[in-house]
Amino acid sequence: MSHPEFRNVAIVAHVDHGKTTLVNAMLEQSGAFGDHGEVADRVMDSGDLEKEKGITILAKNTAIHRKGLGKDGTDLIINVIDTPGHADFGGEVERGLSMVDGVVLLVDAAEGPLPQTRFVLGKALAAKLPVIILVNKTDRPDARIDEVVEESQDLLLELASGLEDPEAAEAAEQLLDLPVLYASGREGKASTENPGNGNAPDSADLQPLFDVIYNVLPEPTATIDAPLQAHVTNLDSSSFLGRLGLVRVHAGTLRKGQQVAWIHYDPEGGEHVKTVKIAELLRTDGVDRVPAEEVIAGDIAAVSGIDEIMIGDTLADVENPVALPRITVDEPAISMTIGVNTSPMAGRGGGDKLTARLVKSRLEQELIGNVSLRVNPTERPDTWEVQGRGEMALSVLVETMRREGFELTVGKPQVVTKTVDGKLNEPYEHTVIDIPSDYQGPVTQLMAGRKGQMLAMDTNPGSNWIRMEYRVPARGLIGFRTTFMTETRGTGIVNSYSDGFDVWAGEIKGRPSGSLVADRSGQVTAYALQQLADRGSFFVEPGAETYEGMVVGANNRDEDMDVNITKEKKLTNMRSATADATVTLSKAHTLSLDEAMEFCGNDECVEVCPDVLRVRKLVLSATERGRARAREKARNK
Repeated sequence: MSHPEFRNVAIVAHVDHGKTTLVNAMLEQSGAFGDHGEVADRVMDSGDLEKEKGITILAKNTAIHRKGLGKDGTDLIINVIDTPGHADFGGEVERGLSMVDGVVLLVDAAEGPLPQTRFVLGKALAAKLPVIILVNKTDRPDARIDEVVEESQDLLLELASGLEDPEAAEAAEQLLDLPVLYASGREGKASTENPGNGNAPDSADLQPLFDVIYNVLPEPTATIDAPLQAHVTNLDSSSFLGRLGLVRVHAGTLRKGQQVAWIHYDPEGGEHVKTVKIAELLRTDGVDRVPAEEVIAGDIAAVSGIDEIMIGDTLADVENPVALPRITVDEPAISMTIGVNTSPMAGRGGGDKLTARLVKSRLEQELIGNVSLRVNPTERPDTWEVQGRGEMALSVLVETMRREGFELTVGKPQVVTKTVDGKLNEPYEHTVIDIPSDYQGPVTQLMAGRKGQMLAMDTNPGSNWIRMEYRVPARGLIGFRTTFMTETRGTGIVNSYSDGFDVWAGEIKGRPSGSLVADRSGQVTAYALQQLADRGSFFVEPGAETYEGMVVGANNRDEDMDVNITKEKKLTNMRSATADATVTLSKAHTLSLDEAMEFCGNDECVEVCPDVLRVRKLVLSATERGRARAREKARNK
């Protein structure tokens, strides 16, 4: 029996450069959708949040079957990993790269390499993986294909020269000899010939891409006759089979019903070896998982029957249990506290999961499949510190829990610090900002206030846009995006990636506005909002319930102000023709979760419920807050 040939490849790129659309076209042209009828756009982005945000959050795999295209007429199976393009989900990228033998790097034909392009390419080069550059969206009217290819190759050489491993650096420089592909994922076309700016490739389909993947990327270095070694790289679940472990088979053959050695790592007790049975074995066929009797070395499959299987575990031969290296990821840079809802309105926000036991259980469940997340206990038994790569990664977790029915109290995001040689160090970000030149002054001033150091500034000839690059403490980017979009009237683009740790940059001033805080419980009245209209902007509408310590708006001044938002108009027996004329109020600004987390001050938190979001003070009592401020002033004297 002739075995199929395999190619395991990851599609990596900056966010919104077209990875998932390209994978969609690859699946469609391979007949993966069969008779499914109408196929959803970006089928790989299956999560609700992925569809809403238009980004990939979780690395997912699919298998593209090309009949008779392998050696001697055997079938070719291309296992494709669709990875996130946002640096906040870098753990997913690193996990995805551990499953493949090569990488297709997508670069937008107009935007060129951007910060996350550098991030994902650097990870691929460090893993010594061959990289094929694919210039996508060549049919964009503002495409600049030749310049983008040159920029991508320059980036490749720059990253290669910075690698600590000499062998990896030498291998990276040889990648310049690999072919460059040109594609339009939306049109489902690819070519090795430059189609010219603004044109789709002159080809019928994506066959040139499949040919390059087959001819250029290496076949998995795996031996079918060797003792079994399979690496657990991802987790999933099934309503029928329970927890599923997604494994890359590095050696040997994995069979349904087989007894295998499960090598599990416990941080406290080290490695444990236990004999288990593979209850069910599933292979990926397009977007579906289908039962299989066996999976050979080089392929990727899902196994069931091991309830406590974890990412990084190894399934090995019972007689010769040898573990594969653990999957390692970069350290987290941002943390925040997540706990039960402790506001006076707890239990009234539409949630049904309110207890500390449920919150703790859900966070522990998240640790199983999220390799870049950490959960640490705090002084309070109902609150935990959650650490991740960035604000977006943490906000996605909170939003997911919110949709599952949890009511939570979420603290302001903070940076994760560490001490190096007796000095306090904090994480830094390399930030790239694209703005119209009209906003250069305000943005420069904004970055200066956040301790940003300008590294470069370029102008685009024939365009009114400029690009500025900064090295800025990650602490300075917390709450930055909302202010940035306001300053640039929604036209600016900002991207960043981790730039390591460095010495603490000093105090960074927070948001320019203070909070308007309700000083009592009750219903918001239109009369009170009208009387306070000149104090700032509000987050609540008339009729909304409020409580003491709840933040109801943003103050025009940089100080907090306690306000009576429930004040009613006094009734008298005097009337005039215009006394009860309709009150016109500015529309309240309803905060999204991201906006609420960015607005949140050091002494504030966010009340997250399925039906409502509220910002509140950590200490609700205005009297207690006043005493705390007095004690702080006394200590500073």
